[in-house]
Amino acid sequence: MCGITGFCDFNKKSNKQVLQNMTDVLHHRGPDDSGYSFYENDYANIGLGHRRLSILDLSTHGHQPMKFKEFEIVYNGEVYNFKEIRKELEKENYSFESDSDTEVILKAYHKWGIKAVDKFNGMFAIAIYDKKEEKLILIRDRIGKKPLYYSFDKDTFLFASELKSLMKYPNFNKIINKDSLNMFLFHGYITAPHSIFENIFKLEPGKYLIFNLKNKKIDIKNYWSIKESFQNKLQYDENEKQLLERLDTTLTKAVKYRMISDVPIGAFLSGGYDSSLVSAIMQKLSSKPIETFTIGFEEKDFNEANYAKEVSNHLKTNHHELYLPIKQSEELIFDIPKYYDEPFADSSQIPTMLVSKLAKQKVTVALSGDGGDELFCGYGRYETILDYQKYKFFSKIYSQVNKVFDVDKVVSKIDRKFIKLGYLNTDNNIINFGYLYSNFYLNNLVKETNYTNYNNKYFDIMNLSSNIQEKHMLQDMITYLPDDILVKVDRASMAYSLESRTPLLDYNVIELSINIPHKYKYKNGDKKYLLKELTHNYIPKKIMDRPKKGFGIPIYKWLHNDLYYLIEKYLSNEYIFRQNIFNYAILKVIIDRFKKENGDGYFERFIWHLIVFQLWYEEYLT
Repeated sequence: MCGITGFCDFNKKSNKQVLQNMTDVLHHRGPDDSGYSFYENDYANIGLGHRRLSILDLSTHGHQPMKFKEFEIVYNGEVYNFKEIRKELEKENYSFESDSDTEVILKAYHKWGIKAVDKFNGMFAIAIYDKKEEKLILIRDRIGKKPLYYSFDKDTFLFASELKSLMKYPNFNKIINKDSLNMFLFHGYITAPHSIFENIFKLEPGKYLIFNLKNKKIDIKNYWSIKESFQNKLQYDENEKQLLERLDTTLTKAVKYRMISDVPIGAFLSGGYDSSLVSAIMQKLSSKPIETFTIGFEEKDFNEANYAKEVSNHLKTNHHELYLPIKQSEELIFDIPKYYDEPFADSSQIPTMLVSKLAKQKVTVALSGDGGDELFCGYGRYETILDYQKYKFFSKIYSQVNKVFDVDKVVSKIDRKFIKLGYLNTDNNIINFGYLYSNFYLNNLVKETNYTNYNNKYFDIMNLSSNIQEKHMLQDMITYLPDDILVKVDRASMAYSLESRTPLLDYNVIELSINIPHKYKYKNGDKKYLLKELTHNYIPKKIMDRPKKGFGIPIYKWLHNDLYYLIEKYLSNEYIFRQNIFNYAILKVIIDRFKKENGDGYFERFIWHLIVFQLWYEEYLT
């Protein structure tokens, strides 16, 4: 795991010190080594920067930027099947000086060009400078585990693992994209390719970008996508036993790949199905007890550590747990903008940061169970949406009326819930239905803008399936998973220089899941059926069969009590007036509803999103 950055400056004003500043702000992503390459050619001043977290080949042979013939690379991530690719290259008379995957990636690109990425199994953000053709190539992994931002105006092309690196570039223009702000208020995160700033973009998962320095042209293309995989699915005609065996074999291989490391390795263990299954397979593959990590809270309503302990005892792992008063996690709220350097409001980031900090005390790599819910129909909303079909009658009424005024003002909480849920069964509102707010607020809160749903480009996936649950799962795979879950885990783990690996998101597991008939994912009201059955092969059902808890904290309750001062400070008339972003008259209505309807969750989530934005704003724009 590392941090990468770079620039192509056609004004030729940038120097190596600029590159060093952009690189070193990513120190937390790579504390073990740093590297800088700076060039001046006929077109531009070019810089490539790298911060290294040493995982494979801890020697200096793994140093980046790395050069081979006309190519130079900076790279963040892991390509787990690099040894197989290396053998292919050796048959083609390539020789190697290191045992790193970086050298394999670089020489694979030399041999096969961009087609080399089809061979890579892993998580990666890659930048390759082709000195002969004067091109810069950016590549992001299939599902978006590793972040990669870029920007271009007529004079400068920039790229980096995190926004804070781009902000170190001289005269960086911090203009808020108000449509992205509206998107953040809607979701609690910003979906790719957009970012919080104007003219700054995220390279989308499964895509590569070629920037031609000669003509300043950008070409972006897909090499893999959820949509294409779903369109080409086979729908395996196998019985349950055969599918279980196929899933076990595929997932075991994925876990085995992710146990390749030259540094200590462990696993996050929450006690839920996904992390327990990953830990069980790790233990099967290990000759000694694996290291597992759990954060526990003293308050029973938020504690799952006892479940993790029970699983650990059965698997005989070397288990580490840390119990904290849940109030102690409040302290991390003010660290959120430091590590999530664009607004991000999934409050489970806080316990994720805590467990990452705990794991880093013993290991440098930790496997997680992320992805199981999206791939195998695990979220409660996938089940709940079936019950909401009956309320579809209200959808057209609600959608038309809510364009004119705030429906929430004239109906009760219960009525509002069912009316809105009926509305949410329409395809154009299927994305992340739990985060839908009244258009009345979104169209009026941010000054000089109306809410625009940037996710319109994803609507074509609605026609791929007639199954309402599959529609939700597909949308989550291309929005919620890469732009929320994977962002949460990447930033939380890298805050403590810990590499997180996700075997359930091996692309072979993803494609297998797409090909497994839906009836084996949701069977007789049992969510994540097949994955649970596989887990029961490793861990007795009596240990695992219990209600699911979220990995959360009572952030909304705190906003009504100890954290209410944040509302008084950051959402006051005076602060909003100076900031000149929000319409205070609308904001006051939201705050009043928040105070009046304590425990509703609807306005509490909205308030939390606003507070997170204000903390970010204070960190970077004041």
